[in-house]
Amino acid sequence: MNKTAYPETRRDDVVDEYHGKKISDPYRWLENADSEETVRWVELQNSLTESFLSTDSARDRIREDLTKLWNYPKYSVTRKEGDRYFFSKNDGLQNQPVLYMQKTLNGTPVKILDPNELSEDGTVAVDDEYYSDDGHLIAYKISSSGSDWHEIRIRDVDSLKEYDETIRWCKFGAVAWKHDNSGFFYSRYPEPGTVPEEDGSKYCRVCWHALGTPQEQDRIVFERPDIKELSFSPFTTEDGEYLMLNAFSMAGPKNRVYYRRMDSEGEFTRLIDDDDNSFYFIDNRGPVFYFKTDLNAPKGRIIAIDTDNPARESWKEIIPESDETLSMAISVNNTFVCVYLNHAHHTARLYDFTGKFIKDLPLSGIGTISFLSAQSRGTELFFTFTSFLSPSSTYRYDFVTGELKLFRKSELDFDPSGYETKQVFYQSKDGTRVPMFVTHRKGMQLDGTNPAILYGYGGFSIDLTPFFSVANLLWIINGGIYAVANIRGGSEYGEDWHQAGMRDRKQNTFDDFITAAEWLIDNKYTSAGRLAISGGSNGGLLVAACMCQRPELYGAVICEVPLTDMLRYHRFTVGYKWIGEYGNPERSAEEFDTLIAYSPLHNVRSGVTYPALLVNTADHDDRVVASHAKKFVATIQHHNGTCHPILLRVQTKAGHGMGKPTTKVIEDRSYVLAFLFKTFGIKYGS
Repeated sequence: MNKTAYPETRRDDVVDEYHGKKISDPYRWLENADSEETVRWVELQNSLTESFLSTDSARDRIREDLTKLWNYPKYSVTRKEGDRYFFSKNDGLQNQPVLYMQKTLNGTPVKILDPNELSEDGTVAVDDEYYSDDGHLIAYKISSSGSDWHEIRIRDVDSLKEYDETIRWCKFGAVAWKHDNSGFFYSRYPEPGTVPEEDGSKYCRVCWHALGTPQEQDRIVFERPDIKELSFSPFTTEDGEYLMLNAFSMAGPKNRVYYRRMDSEGEFTRLIDDDDNSFYFIDNRGPVFYFKTDLNAPKGRIIAIDTDNPARESWKEIIPESDETLSMAISVNNTFVCVYLNHAHHTARLYDFTGKFIKDLPLSGIGTISFLSAQSRGTELFFTFTSFLSPSSTYRYDFVTGELKLFRKSELDFDPSGYETKQVFYQSKDGTRVPMFVTHRKGMQLDGTNPAILYGYGGFSIDLTPFFSVANLLWIINGGIYAVANIRGGSEYGEDWHQAGMRDRKQNTFDDFITAAEWLIDNKYTSAGRLAISGGSNGGLLVAACMCQRPELYGAVICEVPLTDMLRYHRFTVGYKWIGEYGNPERSAEEFDTLIAYSPLHNVRSGVTYPALLVNTADHDDRVVASHAKKFVATIQHHNGTCHPILLRVQTKAGHGMGKPTTKVIEDRSYVLAFLFKTFGIKYGS
């Protein structure tokens, strides 16, 4: 392929000025996703990608093998609600998992909700379910084509009656039932057309919905129009006494906490009304609230706040900060269950309510506790555990007997004994020690010829612990190496690790990732020509920036739903919430200088030999809009100085990734793996 093989892309004379500096934006027109010209351009780009992967690639065989490997039962964690047990199951190749209920722990499952009945192609998904205290009612969120916007519907668990009302204009928030089942609290945004378009994801308000009434009769119980960027997520304390609000203005862990008594019609108490730290509510004992927080403890601790005496000097530390990062905490049977990050993989410990250590829960190797589920006044804990080589299995801990047992094992037909995951450590550019997981076949010869994928994220305090992927497993089975670098910007070592990779320190994230690639090459795991870097969303920004900074270091780049235009990211959908993470180029010259220094769109250079690039995005991504991907690909194709393919794939009826049906996931991963095998010149299955 060469430059003339790409579709023609019009360049305009659009120029913006930032702090006295003029910046051109020739592909601004691609931000209009609905224009005939943009639609036609996307069709041509998709055709080009399809043509490349339809010729001399093993995509069809890869799709067949992925489908076979994917076809095993998958279960969610078990949840006890009231006196019933709920879980979701995908039989294997169902587009969406089905919700089931059991009246006893080992009772016969009864189907409660099947999202596959909501659309023929599986593009309508159930995002989450919220149960009444007695487990008789569920409010469930549905979204279409991967959109972040969702509707709330209500169903009776026993009769399967669907209530008439549908709650609209919702995004990200939760549902908080009153214990008498009379209705619930929820958060919503203004109806389109009632505020300027750019404020469509602002002016959040908390509303009360009485069961059996239309949404038009719902009343607002709380809003903060003085801070229009503030969003709310309501929840009910398990004893039913308090309505709690998590309030957040930016993405990431920092939040505010408001509350009022459930039987009150009065004002909310603003218990924590700044967003300098994170406060995750665990439980309450009457007026005493327990939180996991990073206040004065970057790696996390548990504190108690007596709301009858809420002054900060009266807050009590229950479990102090430790050398490991406190990742999750819940309470059950007068016990805190604390999950810690030990160099980016999980350990679990039990403490009593005075903070006294009880014991560790034994886990099977290097892995991740994905979900914790328990009733605070109950006596059983459920959680899922997974690794790079094993799908999620559910475990149950009985607080009466003290026994931890495997409750529901993965049924994947795969023997992991011939493969291994190692954790290595390397020094980044500034000497910082960074961990990395490396998974591959046992006994693999390290001679620099192995194909490898290096994956990263590095942002928003999100940690990358071991996770399972059928597509990654197929890659490893076929001789590939899969590496995950725990770079700065995540929370693997607490809030300090996060802050070391944000705003004016974002380059640390890229340096950590680049050094991980160099380590894999220097230690003969792979070579530059057979190393692919991969990331999505903020991880898409990561790999795009690293490609621009060190193009010679990689043979391929998989860049998915990425941010690439760091001068305009905050102008679309919920991008304004990311200003705390990245900065605002319009706010100051210093922030502009930081962002343009690494913004992928603005660091593409003419005549440079860039590695093979596949950029994946989606037409319904209303979190990171597809124009980031479109403008980036257009820019590289224009400046192309290489015969390596620069390809764009815009998926239809898909979003940022949530709720994607199985058929689309398999198709999507088939494209990626076929692209890598063809780019690296490796015969699939050899």
